[in-house]
Amino acid sequence: MRQINQKEAFKQAFGFLKNGDARQCINACKNGLIQYPDDINLLCLIARASLSIRLFEDAQGFLNEATRLNPKSSLARETYGDLLLVQGKAEEAIREYSFTKELNPKNEKIDRKINHAKEIKKTLTEKISKALSQSNNDSSKNTRTLFEDDINEAIEHQNSGRGEVAEEIYRKILKQDPNHIEAARLLANTAMEHDKYSDAEIFLKRVVKNAPQYMRAWSDLIRAQRELGKYKEAHENAEILINLDQQIPESYMVRASVEGEAGLHHEAIKTYKKALSLSPEKPGALCSMAHHLKTVGNQEEAIAAYRQSIKIKPDHTESYWSMANLKTFGFENQEIKDMENLLDNSDLPDAGRVHLHNALGLEYESRKNYDKAFQNLSACNALRRKSESYDPVEYETMIDKIIEILSLKKLRNKPAKSADVTPIFIVGLPRSGSTLIEQILASHSAVEGTHELHEMSLAMQSIREKSNVNKRFPEALELFRPSEWRMLGREYLDTTTKYRTDKLFFIDKNPNNFTFIGAIKLAIPNAKIINAKRHPLDSCFGSYKQLFASGQPFSYDLVELGEYYMEYERIMTHWKEACEGFVLDVNYEDVVSDLDTQVESILNFCGLPFEESCLHFYETKRAVKTASSEQVRQPIYSSSVNLWRNYEDKLDELIEILQPILLKLDKKDQPKSIL
Repeated sequence: MRQINQKEAFKQAFGFLKNGDARQCINACKNGLIQYPDDINLLCLIARASLSIRLFEDAQGFLNEATRLNPKSSLARETYGDLLLVQGKAEEAIREYSFTKELNPKNEKIDRKINHAKEIKKTLTEKISKALSQSNNDSSKNTRTLFEDDINEAIEHQNSGRGEVAEEIYRKILKQDPNHIEAARLLANTAMEHDKYSDAEIFLKRVVKNAPQYMRAWSDLIRAQRELGKYKEAHENAEILINLDQQIPESYMVRASVEGEAGLHHEAIKTYKKALSLSPEKPGALCSMAHHLKTVGNQEEAIAAYRQSIKIKPDHTESYWSMANLKTFGFENQEIKDMENLLDNSDLPDAGRVHLHNALGLEYESRKNYDKAFQNLSACNALRRKSESYDPVEYETMIDKIIEILSLKKLRNKPAKSADVTPIFIVGLPRSGSTLIEQILASHSAVEGTHELHEMSLAMQSIREKSNVNKRFPEALELFRPSEWRMLGREYLDTTTKYRTDKLFFIDKNPNNFTFIGAIKLAIPNAKIINAKRHPLDSCFGSYKQLFASGQPFSYDLVELGEYYMEYERIMTHWKEACEGFVLDVNYEDVVSDLDTQVESILNFCGLPFEESCLHFYETKRAVKTASSEQVRQPIYSSSVNLWRNYEDKLDELIEILQPILLKLDKKDQPKSIL
């Protein structure tokens, strides 16, 4: 690329925008910024061009860079005001324009922009007031504009981390005007910040009743209902949101997210496609749609959608990671270069670096470059660990307490009655073959495959509250009487109905349920527990390689991983002694080497008749949400056995911690360092 001076670069790019070609302008700006990365004028111009074709996220990013370079750039602040105004944030735009005027009093057009923003604000206010008056004759009391100064003050408190002060102001407003829609909506948001979704739902239902045209309130209500697992209500409300204006793509994206969480993956895909038909250049929608395509087994289309999201937004790191997480995918050389170039950008957020390092780690492993693989995986986990909270001592103490409370004597007490349906809990460490076992069982005609459910821990919390047990888990279990155990079983089975049909068996594949095995025996005695096991080093390093969307905070440090594994082994030993015959160990290596025998053993343990389909599990068409989704759609293969050998020289700390368990293995399965 020939060198051009800054003025020429700007003039060339501006010419494209002037002629109505925003995309050419963006390309020209990008070329100019390669040579002049600190050019404020180019950054603001590319932001303006992005804004003109509604690439709001991109525009925001360029303006953030411009204001970082010069916080007092009047051009950057003015352009940011334009962005806010287009997004419907008139009040914020006015503030930004006013600041621009302070920075550059000679800017003659800024007064016109301020007046324009005020007119838009007035129009929006009138629309809301009109909507309110349609639903309530006493419109003077139901106005959003009353207490405007109080609302703005509360928002400032909330944005500054003083949520309690903001909440107090909102409640004060509602005391004077119970139907104030904005105070109620914002109060609901403060409730959601503290996971009080039921409270938020109550406030938001009041808001949409008083202002049925208020789209933001409908969107907030749907969010609260999603968090509460009220997918039917959330879906109905998403339809209302769409019908308010059928040309808004974000409304379809809201409905798609509800459908996805409800397990309606095919419906979610259709809805995302509708959103993209209205606005094709939405990388977030493309990426989310790709997740669902992957879940239903349409890998080819998923990859195409991931790649399209990157084409639109080259730094969309989640898409890179999502492709790598398919496990059966390989990047092109140019894609690897693009990822490494992104990592060279000092402004790339840590979350993006985590995505890219994990993706590169998995890719280099597939290419058998284990040094580079480990280097990237370690960099990923070091960054991720900074954002995770995990205390190994606290976890060890919890295991001590569980073993003490749910002793052999306690577990021999008369359990609750057996249920009409049989849950099959597949537990263990992540990446230990649990998805393979799930796919085998879900291929049986009598078994419902669900996914990793959290209902057992939620049920435990619910029973504590209903029984006024003022202790946390596991101490609360000391106070559970037979009635609480029966309630726990019913609560769990009732709350899981939304995931299953009328089949007599269903699977809960949450690996962390191994801590609840004793409680499950007392609450649901007919439940089946399958403990997915694997070589300790494959199990641990498999977790180390996996970037979990949430949970598993122990998995980002090899020492903590080893300590966690030892606690898992300790409590599983206790359960097998105290709940004799209640738990079946299934070793991944045994399944790989002798599928027929292991399938027969699993089905016998569950009380299920043999079905040939369980041996052909890879042919079963069902949604699989876990990281092994593509792997379990293939026949049995052995290439994942003893993968830890490739990293043996890098696992000294982990090997040392696991040594007591490793010494019990056959010599051929032991690391060289302990032979």
